[in-house]
Amino acid sequence: MKARGFKTERCKCAAREYNARISLSSGLKAMQQPDNPFSDAFGKAVDLGNRIADTDQKADIWDIADGLLAGAVQYWLYSRQPCSDPECEECLPISTAEGRLEELRKLLRQFSQESEYFHSPTDRNVGRA
Repeated sequence: MKARGFKTERCKCAAREYNARISLSSGLKAMQQPDNPFSDAFGKAVDLGNRIADTDQKADIWDIADGLLAGAVQYWLYSRQPCSDPECEECLPISTAEGRLEELRKLLRQFSQESEYFHSPTDRNVGRA
């Protein structure tokens, strides 16, 4: 897979600092179950991001997260290739590239909304007294 070749606009605030480590307990609580392939993959992805950030203190955590997401999307698309039966009901939602993209969007929305990191106290739409 080629590098993106472009950078997402970053916050220019000099005071902006992140604790680059995230915890599994703050992620998708409802989806964490022991002895579950989903939970295992979720945990290992978070651990990998933390290890990369710990290894290179100068690494941009947005770049780390973008790389993890790109790899996850690549694997997800590979796993959702439809079977060769054009009449297969189970493959119908993923039988086209656009269908797969729509299914991926649904999952991204669901996982995002279930994450405790979805809302931030510094979001623009948060009320302030």
